[in-house]
Amino acid sequence: MLLHLLEGAFALTALLGVAMVYLPAALILGGLAGVVAVERALPGPPFTSRKERRP
Repeated sequence: MLLHLLEGAFALTALLGVAMVYLPAALILGGLAGVVAVERALPGPPFTSRKERRP
């Protein structure tokens, strides 16, 4: 949990730094980071054994 908070703090700091130079770039990077965060939070596909995968 602490690592997730640190990761978020570092990402926000980086986005604020970019926003100080060029706001549209910060918005694009923030959107990409949001997509990556949501994909990481989603569970993976359900596990199936090799026997069940064969037709």
